[in-house]
Amino acid sequence: MADIIEFQSLAAQRLPEQPRFPHPPNELERLATLLEYKVLDSLPEQQYDDLTAIAAHICDAPIALVSLLDGDRQWFKSHHGIDATETPREHAFCAHAIMQPENVMVVPNAAVDQRFQENPLVVSHPNIRFYAGTPLVNPEGMALGTLCVIDRVPREFPPEQAAALQALGRQVVAQLELRRQAQQLQQDKQDLKTALQQLRTTQTSLIQSEKMSALGELVAGVAHEFNNPLTFIQGNLDHCQDYTQELLALIELYQMSAPEKAIADRIAEIDLDYIQQDLPELFASMQNGVDRVQTIVQALRTFSHHDESGIKAANIHDDLDTICTLLDNRLQATELRPEITLVKQYGKLPGISCVPSQLNQVWMQLLGNAIDALGQGVGSAHPAGTAPQITLTTQSLSEQQIRVTIADNGHGISSERQTKIFEPFYTTKKVGVGIGMGLAISYKIVAKEHQGQLTFDSTVDWGTQMQVTLPVTTGSMVSAASASSTVGASVLTSTL
Repeated sequence: MADIIEFQSLAAQRLPEQPRFPHPPNELERLATLLEYKVLDSLPEQQYDDLTAIAAHICDAPIALVSLLDGDRQWFKSHHGIDATETPREHAFCAHAIMQPENVMVVPNAAVDQRFQENPLVVSHPNIRFYAGTPLVNPEGMALGTLCVIDRVPREFPPEQAAALQALGRQVVAQLELRRQAQQLQQDKQDLKTALQQLRTTQTSLIQSEKMSALGELVAGVAHEFNNPLTFIQGNLDHCQDYTQELLALIELYQMSAPEKAIADRIAEIDLDYIQQDLPELFASMQNGVDRVQTIVQALRTFSHHDESGIKAANIHDDLDTICTLLDNRLQATELRPEITLVKQYGKLPGISCVPSQLNQVWMQLLGNAIDALGQGVGSAHPAGTAPQITLTTQSLSEQQIRVTIADNGHGISSERQTKIFEPFYTTKKVGVGIGMGLAISYKIVAKEHQGQLTFDSTVDWGTQMQVTLPVTTGSMVSAASASSTVGASVLTSTL
């Protein structure tokens, strides 16, 4: 266009002396407010360009600008008729315009105006003569800049054009306010998201704390209640075996010394020979039951660590074996699947410093989930007839890290669900079975409380691996067989 004026970049034309231009009384507050809009040096936007084009047309001027006054420059959000994006503030007509924010500043002929007659933009390219600018005043009364029109020939500015320029200026301010409000809404949204995440984190911590406290007390109480009658049974069982042997010996002696037909008939009727053979087996079975209950009681005590708190040295293998003992019943065959085989592949681990009761909750959760994953049998990618299996592997990654891997050959986790499994309250279980906090709490225990990592790798129809990587802070090596061992088929189940 013939009436388009090319502005040269004037940034290099800054005078060596300190810039001299008028400052509003509230300059520092005005600059702080301008920064709130986050508009300086932003990309061009059509809504502002439309307003400068309309202003140039209504005012019959070749140049129209949305000029925002920064500390030492005026920057153009929209520049119709020029290519420059900013000039030094000491050369800015707009710096004078904002001194009277209620009025349109009109300069009919800059060449004879003492304020501007030596201005580089007047005495040389682009040879400004006419200027009219309406201050952009926001709702707080801050003059952020101007909407201005410029011509290279002197002229007057009719009142109707001044009124139109003011109306367009208000539209520029409206656009700036929309921008600020949109940014504030975005910030509010982010703040709400952060607050929600913090709330969920706090809720997770409370649930974890309350659950572990209540579970620890419950388990310790159950173990104590079991232990008292168990001690009684164990002591009496030993005496019962001794008394029975004495009675059987007495009967045998009586038979030899004073045989009686009536007694012989009664002995034959009750099959004393069978009783003599079966009683040792009965006592052995009872002893096995007592031993099993004692093992469970000890596992309950280890799981709860009720009388211990804080960080302490722990043997990961002992704790894993404890959880396996507690979950033993859940490995048994069901109507939907055969018995689950639990394979232990223990490496040589150093002892670690941890909160054992917290990590026991993690092992319980991950092993319980693996058992749940095999509830419908083995993943279809495995050969027909493959038995359901959970593999528990431990390894020392370095002198500073260990890893525990719990793998199942179930149906795996879909890609859609993989992105959500650590989110609080996300669950794939039926209503009433779980509340979706188990993995979220486990993640917090591992990552936040123990500075470790809880990761997973899952393939649909093949299975899932959950990996817990923990730092090592104590040194003594825990001896463990590295060869695989297999155990058969819990008295505790995870409700998370």
